[in-house]
Amino acid sequence: MKTENDIRAVIFDMDGVLLDTERLLVRFWCQAAREAGFPMEREQALQLRSLAGKYAAPLLRQWFGEGFDYAAVRARRRELMEQELERIGLPVKEGAAELLTLLRQRGIPAAVATATDEERAARYLKEAGLYPLFDRICCAPMVANGKPMPDIYLFACRQLGEEPCRCLAVEDSPNGVLSAYRAGCQVAMVPDLTPPDEETAPLLTLRADSLSVLRQLLEQKLG
Repeated sequence: MKTENDIRAVIFDMDGVLLDTERLLVRFWCQAAREAGFPMEREQALQLRSLAGKYAAPLLRQWFGEGFDYAAVRARRRELMEQELERIGLPVKEGAAELLTLLRQRGIPAAVATATDEERAARYLKEAGLYPLFDRICCAPMVANGKPMPDIYLFACRQLGEEPCRCLAVEDSPNGVLSAYRAGCQVAMVPDLTPPDEETAPLLTLRADSLSVLRQLLEQKLG
């Protein structure tokens, strides 16, 4: 586990950290793929979390062959997710608003760094009531390379005007952790669907079982 430094800004992944939507992503990746005739398993779908399309598409073709139409299956997955979110409402992670409010009260800027496009990210965060608590919303289409490459976190750090080593990235998945680590950020993992494995754990500065626990840890650190 990495040594902890001063924290001057916090950058959050969205799905799986702020919103309880990763379980839906995994469920509907599997369903959309199976509808198209490809027997995707849950363990495969888990590997797609926070994985940019330019990396996910060849991985899926490696698994299922050149006939896998990434764009079509992804579009169906998004359609299924939107239908489910309309039915159940947008699930927000417990403690998200409280943690962001603490940062705002302490004068620590916050950003989102997400693989989701700008329109949907803004829509989801507004629906969740979290949008006003962020200083910047940074989305994968704004950079050349999505996660697990470091571009989105380097971009977010520049937007906040802070060096990466002074920024804490809050992630839930291995691809997200790797992206933040490669950027030089401190990394806090709040596991969602899977705990940190032997490759992910050494990259972490902090681990918390929930955003509420992370808030307590940061409150102690910030004084």
